[in-house]
Amino acid sequence: MPVDEPSVGQLFDLSGKVALVTGGTGYLGSAMARALAEAGAQVVISSRQLHLAEQAAAELPAVGTGAHLGVELNHMDESSLEAGFTAAVDQLGQIDVLINNGHEPLGNDWSTVTGEQFTRQLANATGYFLLARLLRDHVVRRQAGGNVIFVGSMYGVVGSYPDAYAGSGPASPVAYQTLKAGLVQMTRHLAVYWADDQVRVNCLSPGPFPQPQAPPELIERLAQKSPLRRMGQPHELKGAVVFLASAASSYLTGHNLLIDGGWSAW
Repeated sequence: MPVDEPSVGQLFDLSGKVALVTGGTGYLGSAMARALAEAGAQVVISSRQLHLAEQAAAELPAVGTGAHLGVELNHMDESSLEAGFTAAVDQLGQIDVLINNGHEPLGNDWSTVTGEQFTRQLANATGYFLLARLLRDHVVRRQAGGNVIFVGSMYGVVGSYPDAYAGSGPASPVAYQTLKAGLVQMTRHLAVYWADDQVRVNCLSPGPFPQPQAPPELIERLAQKSPLRRMGQPHELKGAVVFLASAASSYLTGHNLLIDGGWSAW
C-alpha cells in the first residue's frame, strides 16, 4: 500500500470531528446521530425542546473526545438557530459537520393546503440554508474544512403514486415535494460556490422510511411499488451518513445520494 494511502478504517473514522444533527431526537435523525457517534464523532443534537436534546445526547455511544451535547434550536426561527449554533461552538469549540435533518411537518395535501401553509413549509429550506452558511463561515474562520449534508427525499426527485395514498389519509403533500426538490438544487448551488472554501455539500435522500404508526395499508401499498418490496429501516441510513460525513467521500460534493430501495430506478 502506498505510504500516503489511508486505510478504509481511517477514511470512515470521525474521531476529532464534531457533528451537529438537527432534529436528532427523531425517527431517522436519532439513527444518524448514533452512526456518527459510533464512527467517533462528538455529536451535538438539537431539538426545539432542550430536555429532549439533552436526553438523546446522553444516550449516544461515548467517544474519547468528550461528552455529546444537546442544544435548543428551532431552524424555523433565525434567532434560535443562531443561538443554538453559537451555544454548541462555545461549549465544544468547533463544528465540522452539519446534518440538516430537522423538519417542521405539514399534513395538508394539494387539496387542502393554504398559501400560508405552503409558504411555511418552504421556510424549512430557509433554515437549512442559514445553518449551512453559519457552518461555512465558522470553518472558514477556523481555516478548516467543513461538511454540510442536507436530508432530502426521493420525493424531491420522483413523483408519488396517488393510488398508494388513496383512502389511507392525505396524499404526499405537494409543498413537501417542492421543498425536497429545492434542497437538491440548493446542494448543487452551494457545493460549487463553497468548494474553494473546502466545504463539501451533499444531500442524503431517503426513500420510503415510514414511522411505525403509519397506516398498515399505506405501508403495504408502498412496499408493492418498491423494487425491494419492503420499507427502509432507520439503521439503513447509518452507513450512508457516515460515508458522506467522513473522508471516505472526500472527492464527492454537489451530489444527491438516494437510499430508496431502488424506487428511483423504475
